Amino acid sequence: MFNIAFQKFPQMNRSISLIGTMIFLAVFNSCSTQSVNSIESDDATSQVLIPNANDTISDNTIENKTASSAEITAKRQIPVLCYHQIRDWKATDSKTAKEIITPVAVFNDQIKALADSGYTSILPDQLYDYLVYGKELPEKSVMITFDDNDLSQYEHAVPTLKKHGFKGVYFIMTVTIGRPRYMNKTQLKELSDDGNVIGSHTWDHHNVQKYTEEDWITQIEKPSKVLEEITGKKVEYFAYPFGTWNVEALPELEKRGIKAAFILATKRDENKPLYTIRRMIASGNWSGKTMLHVMQKTFSLSRN
Repeated sequence: MFNIAFQKFPQMNRSISLIGTMIFLAVFNSCSTQSVNSIESDDATSQVLIPNANDTISDNTIENKTASSAEITAKRQIPVLCYHQIRDWKATDSKTAKEIITPVAVFNDQIKALADSGYTSILPDQLYDYLVYGKELPEKSVMITFDDNDLSQYEHAVPTLKKHGFKGVYFIMTVTIGRPRYMNKTQLKELSDDGNVIGSHTWDHHNVQKYTEEDWITQIEKPSKVLEEITGKKVEYFAYPFGTWNVEALPELEKRGIKAAFILATKRDENKPLYTIRRMIASGNWSGKTMLHVMQKTFSLSRN
């Protein structure tokens, strides 16, 4: 994603040093102190996800109880994976790029590892209802997300997800729609009609921390309208470019109809945790077993 997009979109080019830092944090900061090299030999099949069994609410009262910010923050975090390009590496790909470019065989192995371990893919509405209303999720739940609208997601990721009965969440940078090597309106509509979720990833990947009043229109309001016209569905979920955010952005997203927003591995906001839901970049260097182990460690040990 970034090798291509840096060349095409100036906003991304100016932030190359920032994304390098955020990738490092997302892939490594939230994991356990074990080295990745040692993970291959560990048992990655142990179950660690039991979604809030003690907080089960009856069907009669579930819609009447809304969790507080503190209650949402205290709930066990559900694994949310983040992918970008799904393609084989090129000789020109840097070491940093290989963290977010996932070779096709590696992606297939990672998704197979989830399926073989009994995971069920969930979508943002399910995660929202779990966090806000206490609705139950499958015992082993995972959300699989994709950023930027790269065509390789449609060509390689979608068939693999379908093979294992999984759905995905696609956060779209709308400036790319219909351009070479990016998905077009017809493909996005097909994904939406097939039960996947289409969310916003801004117009051109501009850093949310630098927004002016005009940027909220250009980067958030207009892209949501574009995606809603394509899918016929309301856009309610957002992924921050580079995973970066600030406190000032949270109410701005909320008043524009965004119900929840996704960061990477940085600290969550204790007052608006729905707007700082963590994701983990699934490294292109990891086997399925390694990815599963890191994911379980990351989301079983992290709370705040």
